Amino acid sequence: MSAFRLTYKCYGKSAILIEWPSKIDKKICEDVILFKNKILNNSSKEVVQVINTYSSLTIMYDSTINIIYDDILDLKSLYQQEIDSEITKKYRWEIPVCYDAQFGIDLEEVGSENELTNREIIDLHLSPIYTVYFIGFLPGFLYLGGLDKRLHIPRKSNPRLRVEKGAVAIGGVQTGIYPSISAGGWYVIGNSPISFFNVKAKEPCFAKASDEIQFKSIGLSEYNKIQSEVVKGKYKLKKTEI
Repeated sequence: MSAFRLTYKCYGKSAILIEWPSKIDKKICEDVILFKNKILNNSSKEVVQVINTYSSLTIMYDSTINIIYDDILDLKSLYQQEIDSEITKKYRWEIPVCYDAQFGIDLEEVGSENELTNREIIDLHLSPIYTVYFIGFLPGFLYLGGLDKRLHIPRKSNPRLRVEKGAVAIGGVQTGIYPSISAGGWYVIGNSPISFFNVKAKEPCFAKASDEIQFKSIGLSEYNKIQSEVVKGKYKLKKTEI
């Protein structure tokens, strides 16, 4: 196991919060997910849910914690153990994005702030392979790490009251896609026609933490075609096992 120094805290009557160094880092993400899987598969207590963020886990038990030190000691021991377990498959998902002017409503503002042309913004956004760190804020909202530093920009001081479903946006050091209509303070640079959350599906969100995302630029006509296929349930996302 990695040699990260973790902190363990009581989090209410029946939960424990575990924290890694507070930063967005792929190695920390991998360590968080590995420990999460260990807890889910090897915990000595009944676990209701384990929630991960960039650098933390919240473990929710089905009963009140009586002696917090004993539970923390068990978790520390589990963290250090080398346990053979089933390797969860990871995928790289190809996400189509249309950066047409009707969708990229903040391209000009981002360009002005960062001294970039629209074409440069799009190329810089397309270049990285992003890591899914966790899912939150909205069901199906993927928090992605790996945004090029030249696209880093403070979030809007006055958030929009309405951001459209599928909006591809950047804010701070992150990029993400709004899975549904929402308020939001990130800069919108495009839109994806696919569905990021389907409550009727066996797996409502296709991606999971530690998966990868690669954006593919599409034109307006292809956007409309894919959107139509999504509505009919005929569109299949491209994925590659990694």
